[in-house]
Amino acid sequence: MIINHNLNAMNAHRNMSGATTAQGKSMEKLSSGLRINRAGDDAAGLAISEKMRSQIRGLNQASRNAQDGISMIQTAEGALSETQAIGQRMRELAVQSANGTYTDEDRALINQEFEQLKSEIDRIANDTEFNGNKVLNGNLSGKEFETGTITATGNTGTQVVAGLEGKFTGSEFEKLGEGNFEIKVTVGAKSGDNADITLELIDKSHFNGEKEYVMDSFTLEDIDITNGTQESFTLGGVTVELSTNGFNENRSQSIKFTNTAEKTGDGVSLQVGANKDQMIGLSMENMRSRELGLGGIGVGTAADSQEAIERLDVAIERVSAQRADLGAAQNRLEHTIASTDNTAENLQAAESRIRDVDMAKEMMNLTRLNVLQQASQSMLAQANQAPQQVLSILR
Repeated sequence: MIINHNLNAMNAHRNMSGATTAQGKSMEKLSSGLRINRAGDDAAGLAISEKMRSQIRGLNQASRNAQDGISMIQTAEGALSETQAIGQRMRELAVQSANGTYTDEDRALINQEFEQLKSEIDRIANDTEFNGNKVLNGNLSGKEFETGTITATGNTGTQVVAGLEGKFTGSEFEKLGEGNFEIKVTVGAKSGDNADITLELIDKSHFNGEKEYVMDSFTLEDIDITNGTQESFTLGGVTVELSTNGFNENRSQSIKFTNTAEKTGDGVSLQVGANKDQMIGLSMENMRSRELGLGGIGVGTAADSQEAIERLDVAIERVSAQRADLGAAQNRLEHTIASTDNTAENLQAAESRIRDVDMAKEMMNLTRLNVLQQASQSMLAQANQAPQQVLSILR
């Protein structure tokens, strides 16, 4: 009989150690609810599960993104509903003013409300925001301004308007929006070397050159036009620099230019998927009165009222078209949300089958391991008693 190596005890101890280790892992799974707690539990399963988790979390965020997109659309569409209501009221006033029973004084009173309503259209377009982003002023139209062209007419002299020598690119002139413009420079009577210079920013975009809508005007008083000075001022929100050298008194001169914009993409892109380039684009056009064709109209005369009716029909139609686009995009996003949520739910179920533990099955396994551990302990105790039998030989 060998006493230096108790092989039976060693075997029982090895089995008991294995059962204890397995028992610990089983308890870890039951306490965490996960079948895979570390890569060693299932390396391939862990990799697949983590990839699925990326998709699930991405899809959940994409669903929230789409909901935010709907909120933006609702903000813009709600503002446009008021713009359209204003347009309908303006058309009603135009029809009223066109009636021959009214005097010019009556029409002047009607025109006061008409101009206030037109200013409100501009305010709505300029001030409507969602999360700090202006949604109706053209920022989300997806358009970029291209290089414009300049044509100088009349007595050109040596005047220089900033950025308007030959060609210009967007910069501040983007504030004007798209259209055909003219800066009309009129020099007053000369007094010594000085004269007053009046500049008018004229929009000819919607009137086919037949009617001028003066957007803004500015008068430089007592300017040296003989020796020349460099003057900087703001006209229509755009910074303009003018060199006065070479002007002749009592002469008008014009600098014509076009502001053209080309649609290069979507104004705002919504990330509605979990992966790259899974996006939906939206465009919201500039809804200011000038862009709607209402810049220079009024109802001060019967003839102006007739023209206003025609232009208001076009403006109301444009607003309706924009609202229809937004409504269609909202319906699309609602379907996107439903599809995204369904995909996330199914992926969650698949990930659960890989990563989560079957509690009932694991409880059965833990019970088995408990029995094995107790049996191993019992066998180890009996194996440790075997060397004691050597004492009976020595007596």
